[in-house]
Amino acid sequence: MRVMVVDDHPMWRDGVARDLTEAGYLVTATLGEGTQALRVALAARPDVVVLDLQLPGLSGVEVIRGLLDVLPAVRILMLSASGEQQDVLDAVKAGATGYLVKSAGRQEFLDAVRRTAEGETVFTAGLAGLVLGEYRRLATTPAQKPQLTARETEVLRLVAKGLSYRQVAERLVVSHRTVQNHVQNTLGKLQLHNRSALVRYAIENGLE
Repeated sequence: MRVMVVDDHPMWRDGVARDLTEAGYLVTATLGEGTQALRVALAARPDVVVLDLQLPGLSGVEVIRGLLDVLPAVRILMLSASGEQQDVLDAVKAGATGYLVKSAGRQEFLDAVRRTAEGETVFTAGLAGLVLGEYRRLATTPAQKPQLTARETEVLRLVAKGLSYRQVAERLVVSHRTVQNHVQNTLGKLQLHNRSALVRYAIENGLE
């Protein structure tokens, strides 16, 4: 089982990597920041990523989304000092498989890695109920369709047709940066994480 460790504290990062190695895992990379993790992810090919939430540069949530863009099957175990409700929910919504606080013992951590690798959803005691409660609340709240502006809808339709951002910019006579901003705003409103999800949304809603 291949594991990548991303944490900005060298002693903690090295200790986690050592525990994993001693337990029989192949640690393919140990990194201190999110941008590095995204840069080496394809080469490291981890099955599981042990990821800190608070990182310099890109946040842990941004790293989750980036990792899932390049490695859709990867499983991500958050290992964070924070047990705050919003931090946990943000990580899970972004695609984390599980969430463990750093006060966990060595055996609890190794057990969480094993279960994450096997596809289980793993949480520190008490956090699972928090996440389940939030999802139940969302399930009973009437969904409201996000309102896109006319220009955001126009950009979305062109992206769904397969045009590059630069081609969209030329078609609409705007800058490449403006198109990127519209796409990022649309992703945020629709709670989607990448272009492929955006295209799928457009097709499902008759915007292609």
